Amino acid sequence: MQQQFDVTDFALWTALVTPFDDNGQIDFDNLSFLIEQQVAAGNGLLLVGSTGEGLALTESEQESIVRFVCDKAPATPIMVGVGGFDLTAQRNWISRCNNLPIDAYLLTAPLYAKPGPIGQTQWFRALLQASNKPCMIYNVPSRTGTELSPWALAQLLDEDNFWSIKEASGSPVKFSEFKKALPDIAIYSGDDALLPEFSLLGAAGLVSVCANVWPQATQLYVEQCLSTSQNTAFNLWRGAIETLFSVANPIPLKVLMHQLGQLNSPLLRAPLTQEELTCLEAITQAHYQITQWYQSQTRNDVNS
Repeated sequence: MQQQFDVTDFALWTALVTPFDDNGQIDFDNLSFLIEQQVAAGNGLLLVGSTGEGLALTESEQESIVRFVCDKAPATPIMVGVGGFDLTAQRNWISRCNNLPIDAYLLTAPLYAKPGPIGQTQWFRALLQASNKPCMIYNVPSRTGTELSPWALAQLLDEDNFWSIKEASGSPVKFSEFKKALPDIAIYSGDDALLPEFSLLGAAGLVSVCANVWPQATQLYVEQCLSTSQNTAFNLWRGAIETLFSVANPIPLKVLMHQLGQLNSPLLRAPLTQEELTCLEAITQAHYQITQWYQSQTRNDVNS
């Protein structure tokens, strides 16, 4: 039986990419390699989220990924993305996953509909009550078109499965509003570059894109962000992270991982395409900088 984990023990969750072969099919051998990388670094796994192109996958493809990872029984927790606009479909997806040895869900606001606070409360309450796992609620207005209301989420404090928030609006003000309205709810940064700032406001950790390509270095970055308010490396990380968002995520990420041999193919699902990234110099330089930084940090640890 797969080990069950306490999700509160993990400060870093990697929003895992979905590897495809050159024919556009899920590359499960490559997925196995990616899982091993993350387990070795001690990072939690988030499957079929936006970085994993979850909404470009069929329901059967999503389920095949989750079942494959569960069958691997990795020595790290598994979180599953829940996203879309059909409440019945989302509840059914949660119901199917409830029977699998996963550890948490990431719940996203309904796409396109732009509900107000009352609709948000009703939507998330329905999903929380469908789940038998801890749930992280995801504020990402750039993708959903909906800015989550701190008041709405505060109405959900009576739901035992409401564990945390992933704040990805890019606003320290919004982070502070959530923290004030929900002081006992863990808040994770959904923006790699803002973790140093969010850490000062009480962040519990990071749901990361860049941990895909730099799993161990990102683990160290998170540790340092959560333990110190001053670090000259934070500016280096901010610049490197920005290169991974020069065009829509996960395009630069997949291109860089392919360059490094971590992905067999850089292929994405339409409407995303690697052809959007016309210059590779910035991501190549970013990788060099992060690699040099990590090597210097680990040398210092050995010599100290």
